[in-house]
Amino acid sequence: MADIHYTDPNGPMYHNGVYHLFYQHNPHSALFGDGMVWAHSASYDLINWFSLDHALVPSEPFDAISCWSGSVTILPGNKPVILYTGIDANYNQVQNLATPKNRSDPLLIEWVKYSGNPLMTPPKGVNGDNFRDPTTAWQGPDGTWKVVIGSYSNKQGMAILYQSEDFVNWTMHQDPLYSASKTEMWECPDFFPVSINSTNGVDTSVANPSVRHVMKASFNSHDYYIVGTYDTEQEKFLPDADFTGTSSDLRIDYGKFYASKTFFDSKKNRRILWAWVNESDSSEDDIQKGWSGLQAIPRQIWLDRAGKQLVQWPVEELNNLRDNQVYAYGKKLKSGSVFEVSGITASQADIEIMFELPELEEAEFMDTSLVDPQLICDRQDSSVTGKYGPFGLLALATEDLTERTAIFFRIFRGDNRYVVLMCSEQKRSSLRNNLDKTTYGAFVDIDPRQEMVSLRTLIDHSIIESFGGKGRTCITARVYPKLAINNEAHLFAFNNGTLSVTISSLHAWSMDKARVNCRGGLENTESC
Repeated sequence: MADIHYTDPNGPMYHNGVYHLFYQHNPHSALFGDGMVWAHSASYDLINWFSLDHALVPSEPFDAISCWSGSVTILPGNKPVILYTGIDANYNQVQNLATPKNRSDPLLIEWVKYSGNPLMTPPKGVNGDNFRDPTTAWQGPDGTWKVVIGSYSNKQGMAILYQSEDFVNWTMHQDPLYSASKTEMWECPDFFPVSINSTNGVDTSVANPSVRHVMKASFNSHDYYIVGTYDTEQEKFLPDADFTGTSSDLRIDYGKFYASKTFFDSKKNRRILWAWVNESDSSEDDIQKGWSGLQAIPRQIWLDRAGKQLVQWPVEELNNLRDNQVYAYGKKLKSGSVFEVSGITASQADIEIMFELPELEEAEFMDTSLVDPQLICDRQDSSVTGKYGPFGLLALATEDLTERTAIFFRIFRGDNRYVVLMCSEQKRSSLRNNLDKTTYGAFVDIDPRQEMVSLRTLIDHSIIESFGGKGRTCITARVYPKLAINNEAHLFAFNNGTLSVTISSLHAWSMDKARVNCRGGLENTESC
């Protein structure tokens, strides 16, 4: 097998009964470098995928060095087109167009680059290496097409807005759609509407009083977003709150999760989110194993009822991989107790658990206005006893807990409210050294007086995706246990707080293996 590097998801779409995912791929190395291509995979169910020929490879002066990230827009008449960033022969970032060679091909295997590329080049005041990653385009009320390009200028990260009547000739709007001073270069921006009263997604061109808009940008190794109103007359995005450059900024995911990209799935009227999850080991490790980077599980995404933040949940198709189930109800976890979830394959599992907190008024007090949640999780890790917490799960653990990844909660009393903290602690995830074992943490916007503290965790050998508060807070971790692998991996629920908690319900499933990277089609499974 050749060394391969997977990064940003590009141009996800649903078209004529097929889901498509393009992604950044280095066919020559396990590391990022020159010669990046748009690799192409397709699926009928978002879970089982087959590989197709690369859709875009460097071949012309406008993408001679690499074909970088971009998006697919489906034009009227059900015509998909690609906008992507080419690294030209002078190492400038330019925006290019490609269309399917044969639209009647259900798999859209071959793509043709427009002879008039590039369509957009770095404008005045923008460096040639700060102009990339076009979003899915949308059509304004006047029928004009709009697209946003990620950029950085005058010490501001920004979404530069372009407009076109024909999708070929683009002019830059006088002002960015949005810019923020406390941010770095905006990579992989995403701009999309969300319904204010439904979990259903809406098409990218929808703009009316029943939707709000989300502006997402990737910088500082994370995916941040703000919610607000899109003024189509002024061509301005008006957020409820600006990026602050602090831990209070909203993130799509508080762990390893970057370059996320959404698309509208017209098959099931939902918006789906993809993201790249990088490795936690060294470049030397990546070269030795021959690959690096993977895609997170696709997530359905919508606006929470309060309109303040996004909610995410693994797509329902994932449930088809569930195998033998175990469950427990009304299980009391006294202080210091550990309860093994046995009867499943702990190295590849799906767990949903709900906790009852019978003596909530006993929780410790904390002034949350002064704290960084990730810092608390790091300093008060799973071994540090509090009152309510730490309690949660120990995943990819050895029987004696020498290795373990802890996903846990702590409950605090704040001023006139309760505060739920969610942590993912990797300090003891592996006996191996030279790994990134950062501890992640975030608050969960729920009132534990009104609803139980819930956690869903997906475990798949080296990746753990956790969803707290029914998807209000998400944390993804990459871990590489030395001992807790395959059949030697265990899963435990635990409580290291002084107050007892009760597992109201626990459901856990072994997960079957998805078929991924089959060549040519799912009917041919021998090459998976």
